Amino acid sequence: MTFVFVCAAKISLFNQKMYLVLGWRIDFHYLCGNFRNRMKIKELVCALESFAPLPLQESYDNAGLQLGLTESETTGALLCLDVTEPVIDEAIALGFNLIVSHHPLLFKGVKSISGSTYVERCILKAIKNDIAIYSAHTNLDNTVGGVNFKIAEKIGLRDVTFLTPSQNDGISGSGIIGTLSEPETETDFLRRIKKLFEVGCLRHNKMTGRQIQRVAICGGAGAFLIPDAIAAAADVFITGEIRYHEYFGHEREILLAEIGHYESEQYTKELLAEYLQRQFPGLKVEQTKINTNPIKYL
Repeated sequence: MTFVFVCAAKISLFNQKMYLVLGWRIDFHYLCGNFRNRMKIKELVCALESFAPLPLQESYDNAGLQLGLTESETTGALLCLDVTEPVIDEAIALGFNLIVSHHPLLFKGVKSISGSTYVERCILKAIKNDIAIYSAHTNLDNTVGGVNFKIAEKIGLRDVTFLTPSQNDGISGSGIIGTLSEPETETDFLRRIKKLFEVGCLRHNKMTGRQIQRVAICGGAGAFLIPDAIAAAADVFITGEIRYHEYFGHEREILLAEIGHYESEQYTKELLAEYLQRQFPGLKVEQTKINTNPIKYL
């Protein structure tokens, strides 16, 4: 099967980001069949950026290649939400030289690399062990079939569309909205979500006895979409983080459910694994077994 895709390369110069977009036709199954044991990291990078192009990321983000040489042949890809020292140790133990994360290791500039912070220690360990790190963050959130679509799949939504579609392309946007095949009570729905996402503490606003069928979602920190969920007549809005004052005044409009940042995005690893295994059947892919959630519950 032949695919047409876009590979976006990010160039940073004096804190200004420019995007060079190159389009070409490539047959991934041909690559997999002929270079099964000689796949270069750059091939995976281009495939990931065809799925979630870098220009789709938010202005504050730093998705893309974090460190490493893309001309190296891939020995395997370890998938995670967050890059931590134990995750890098796991990649070393597996013999993998590529880590694909959701959250970028490098959000801000690094002025020195002395090992004084966990980010610096991760950089040192990855370089020492010839491990490349790539991150697909808000570009993967905003693309069709991305993180929020995976959450919708897990919940069992149908007729899923972007909550706030982009004006220029129609294939990207923020958040999603869809419907359940059958309505559920507020209590039954929240209990199901709590179990499905293994939520230690699910926070919500006051229940009013509404039936839940129209569901809006934004993984991670998505409270900025509450007005859009209300405008779309959603019965419930699920996200990873909602601040205290953002709960006020919405009881009659919508049920708000805060399930935790990590919990809401945990299936991103599964999403990435499915995509890479479809594109590169011969590639060794593993989802990290390490829970990198820094928030614990009593």
